[in-house]
Amino acid sequence: MISEGERVPAFSALDADGRRYGSRDLEGRRYAVYFYPKDFTPGCTTEAGEFARDYPAFEREGIEVVGISPDDPSSHRKFCDKTGARFPVLADTDRKIAGAFGVWGRKKFMGREYMGVVRSTFLVDEVGVVFKVFPRVRPAGHAGEVLAAFKTK
Repeated sequence: MISEGERVPAFSALDADGRRYGSRDLEGRRYAVYFYPKDFTPGCTTEAGEFARDYPAFEREGIEVVGISPDDPSSHRKFCDKTGARFPVLADTDRKIAGAFGVWGRKKFMGREYMGVVRSTFLVDEVGVVFKVFPRVRPAGHAGEVLAAFKTK
């Protein structure tokens, strides 16, 4: 997993509307990149819903939010419609972005091991440096935690 103080890896993928979006579009801005495992699962829906609810506060602070999961753009479109997300949600179908950030890895659930996205969030400053990492995030309350971290930077 990339660490605090490192430059954010360059990334680009299709968003929920099929448009290419990525780190180049965010140059000079503060932003949060949050990785989540799968559209429509309970934890992912909670997390996206809270980011959607708090998105106006992020906008007032000049902070962009970007969600990333392995789901495709059409799934993301339905997911954004359900959760009210107005921020970019990117389709990392080949898991290259997750790999670059170090969040694609071995997971365990109910005694079963498998490969998947480890729910994590990275806060990036205006010059493209990660200043805060939230590894193994708990979805409930996380959007507020991210906003608070930006306000104290």
